[in-house]
Amino acid sequence: MKPVLWKYNLLLHFTVFLFGFTGILGKLISLPGDQLVWYRIMIAVVSLLVFMLVTKTPFQLPGRDVARLFGVGAIVALHWVAFFGSIKITNNVSIALACLSSGTLFAALLEPVFFKTRISILEVIIGIIIIGAILLIIKVEYQHLTGILVGLASAFLSSLFTVFNKKLINRYNPITMSFYELSGGFIFISIFLLFTDLETFSFDLSAEDWLWLTILGTICTAFAFWSTNKVLSRLSAYNVVLAVNLEPIYSFLLAAWIFHEHQNLTFTFYIGAFLILLAVAVYSYLKYRRYKQTLMKKS
Repeated sequence: MKPVLWKYNLLLHFTVFLFGFTGILGKLISLPGDQLVWYRIMIAVVSLLVFMLVTKTPFQLPGRDVARLFGVGAIVALHWVAFFGSIKITNNVSIALACLSSGTLFAALLEPVFFKTRISILEVIIGIIIIGAILLIIKVEYQHLTGILVGLASAFLSSLFTVFNKKLINRYNPITMSFYELSGGFIFISIFLLFTDLETFSFDLSAEDWLWLTILGTICTAFAFWSTNKVLSRLSAYNVVLAVNLEPIYSFLLAAWIFHEHQNLTFTFYIGAFLILLAVAVYSYLKYRRYKQTLMKKS
């Protein structure tokens, strides 16, 4: 591997760890999911704005491109609202993350539609296995059914956002792209709260909430959002997908260590979670073999 690519791989894996940490912060922060996302994106947008002013990163983009990035940002905001909402409803990070893993199936179906390619049978089969594992979890954790459905919605929106971003990633500066997408998300969530939750919106936050929100908004959102776009411009899609699959593992371990969630989950939940991780690992391995065979044919 070229020396410069090591830096991007290290950045990618550190970013995935930060993604895994967002679920932990979501449980630590006392705000409802929609308000949490509003503060998160607001802090992230301000952070990116300051960085762009200091580094003199260009803001100018055609109006059509700004509207396109705003639209992607709205999808991101909806995804975060659903993800944190799932955590708040179930009061369990692990269940929300298990649902998020179902994005494999959604991506397998959405990507061919947007890129006009053939549907991968392998990806569909892996996705169905993951959905089966989710159903296994639902059967045992029926009291969390609402939170699981919200988590599945979050997974769909995450896949939709990823497909859109894949089409746009090579057109813009990663910082500029991140700024406009998060700005669009902030505008969307602000309008959403204006009509749904303004009366109960809390501006009187504890010092602890502000601390976790600041970490979430700056490091786990602004930086992580930028770094994801950055590595996508240099590394292959396979490298990125392989690394992102480690996010649930990081989060499960962190949740077990910090919240002792392993004491509240049944054995069948762990069977379902194991099937999800196994399916992701098998998928990654088979994709790696296909990637190596492609390189050998080209050489």
